[in-house]
Amino acid sequence: MPKQSNHTEQLHQLETRAVHTGTTRSQFNEHSEALFLTSSFVFDNAAQAAARFIGTEPGNIYSRFTNPTVTMFEERLAALEGAEQCVATASGMSAILACCMGLLQNGDHIIASRSIFGSTVNLFGTILKRFGVDTSFVSATDIGEWEAAARHNTKLLFLETPSNPLTEISDIAAIAAIAKRHGALLAVDNCFCTPILQRPLELGADIVIHSATKYLDGQGRVLGGAVLGSKEIMGPVYQFLRTAGPTMSAFNAWIFLKGIETLAIRMAAHSANALLVAKWLEKQPNVSRVYYPGLPSHPQHQLAMLQQSTGGGIVSFEVKGGRKAAWHLIDSTRIISITANLGDTKTTLTHPATTTHARITQEARDASGITESLLRIAVGLEAVNDIQDDLARGL
Repeated sequence: MPKQSNHTEQLHQLETRAVHTGTTRSQFNEHSEALFLTSSFVFDNAAQAAARFIGTEPGNIYSRFTNPTVTMFEERLAALEGAEQCVATASGMSAILACCMGLLQNGDHIIASRSIFGSTVNLFGTILKRFGVDTSFVSATDIGEWEAAARHNTKLLFLETPSNPLTEISDIAAIAAIAKRHGALLAVDNCFCTPILQRPLELGADIVIHSATKYLDGQGRVLGGAVLGSKEIMGPVYQFLRTAGPTMSAFNAWIFLKGIETLAIRMAAHSANALLVAKWLEKQPNVSRVYYPGLPSHPQHQLAMLQQSTGGGIVSFEVKGGRKAAWHLIDSTRIISITANLGDTKTTLTHPATTTHARITQEARDASGITESLLRIAVGLEAVNDIQDDLARGL
C-alpha cells in the first residue's frame, strides 16, 4: 500500500514544502516520487470497486480524475499556496475553463481585468458568452471600476497580478473586499509570481490559478495547470474535471514535482537577473519605457513590494520606432529564445501585439496598453551580461 511521508505535515518553510510535501511512497519505499503510468486501477473485489466509485472509500479509480503522481503534485502545490485543495488540469487555460465551468452558469456575470492574457480574453468574451455568461472588462488598477461594474448576478472577479505583459499590479485585498461585498468569488492568476513570491489566498482571494507550464516546470518541457482554493469551492471544479476530462497527465505531474523542488531557488535568481536587466534597459537611449514592478519608476511599485517578496522575472519595455524597431531587436538576438512561453531557465522574448495578444481586437489591445513598440522579456538564468549584450545588439 502507498504510504504518505510521515514528517511533511510539520514542515512550515516554503523551500522545504517544495521538496517534501505530497511525497507518497509505494511498497518499494522509493526516494524520488514514483511515476504511475496507468489508465486505470485494479480493485480487490466488486464491493471495493463500488465503494470507490460512489466515494465511500478513498482510492484511485481512473487516471482521468485519480492518479497518485497527479495527487502528489496537487498536494505539494496546495501546501505552497496555503490552499485546502488543488485540482490539476491539462494546461493553464484548461484550469481557467474548469474554474468557470465548475462555478458559473447561464446568466452569471464576470468582472475581469482588461490586462489579462489574450486567450483568457477570448475565453471570457467569446466562448463563455455563447453559453450566457457575460463579462465586463475593467482597469487592473482602478478599484472604482471594479466596484462600478458589479451587478446583482456577478459571481466571479478575475485578475492577473502582475499582469501580462505590462506587469500592472492589482490590489488583491481591495478587490477581494469588493467581491465579498457582492457575494462573488475572486480568482487570481498567480502564474508570474508563483507562491514563492506571492500568496493571493492570504490576501483575501478565494481561488488561485496557475499555468504550471511556466515557472512551476521551469524548463519549458510540459503543459499543465491548476486551480486552488477551499474544498467547498473546489468541489464543483473537481466534478467538472472528473466528467469533462481536461486532465493533467501523470508524466507531466511528475515533471512538475521535480520542477517545484527548485522553484524557490529559481524564482530568486530570475528576480535578481530581471531587476538588473530592467535597470539596464532604463538607461538605453532607444528604450522609451520599462515596466517592472521592482523598479521605483513602476506606477504600482509600493503595492507590488507589499504583495510580492520580489519583482519577479518578467520585464516589458517599449522601444523607439514601433513594430519595425521591435522586430529588429527580436531578430538581432542570438542566445535569447524567440518564443511566447515564459518561466524558463532560458531567456525568452516576444512581441505581444503580434503573438500572445494578436487574436484580440485592436480596440482591446489599445485599452490594455499593448502597443506595437512593446516587447516582453522573461529573464532566464543565463549570465546577466550575456542577456544585456544580446539585447544591445538590436538596440
